[in-house]
Amino acid sequence: MNIVQVSAVTFAIQSFVTLLVILDPPGATPIFLALVSDKSPKERVRLAWQAAVVSFIVIAFFSIFGRFLLEYMNVSIEALQAAGGLLLLYVSLELLTGRPGGGEAVSDKNIALVPLGTPVLAGPGAIVATMIFVQQVNSTAEGFALILAVVGVHIVIAITLMASTTILKVIKDAGVTLLARIAGLLLAGIAVQMLVDAIKVLSA
Repeated sequence: MNIVQVSAVTFAIQSFVTLLVILDPPGATPIFLALVSDKSPKERVRLAWQAAVVSFIVIAFFSIFGRFLLEYMNVSIEALQAAGGLLLLYVSLELLTGRPGGGEAVSDKNIALVPLGTPVLAGPGAIVATMIFVQQVNSTAEGFALILAVVGVHIVIAITLMASTTILKVIKDAGVTLLARIAGLLLAGIAVQMLVDAIKVLSA
C-alpha cells in the first residue's frame, strides 16, 4: 500500500512539473498582458481564470478522447500542431501591427478561448504530454494523482496571469504598446517553430 502511495505521489510530481514547464505560465504572461491591456482590472482577473479553465477543459478532453478523436478524423498530432502554429501566427501579426487586444473584433470570451486558452496554454505539447501520462496510469491512485497535477498546474497558471496584471499599472500606455510588440514577436517565433517542427515530422 505504501509503495502504491509513493508511486502515486511521484507520478503526480512528475506530471505537475512536466506540464508546468510545457505550459510555461511566465512565457504566456506577455501575450496575456498584451491581449487584456484595454480591459478593466475586474475583466483581466476574470479572463485569467477563464483562460486557465478553458485550457484545463481542452487538455482534459484530449486526455480522455484525444487519441480516439484524432484517429477517427485521421488527423495527426503534427497536423494539429501546424494548425495551432498558423493560428498563433495570425494573432502575432495582429499584435505586431498594433490592433488593440489582438483585433477589434475579438470579444472577451473569444480572447479567453482563443488564443489564450488554446493554443497558447493548451497547445499540442501539453495535449500530447497529458495523453502520454494517461497511458502510463496503472492504478486508481495514479489516476487521481494525474488529475490533481493537471488541476494544480492550471491553478498556478490562473494565479500567475492574474498577478501579472499589476504590471499594467506601472508600464502605462507606452509600455503596453511596447509589450504588445514584444509579445507579437515572441508569439510569431513560437508559431513558426511549431510549423517547422510539424513540417519536419510530416516530411520525414
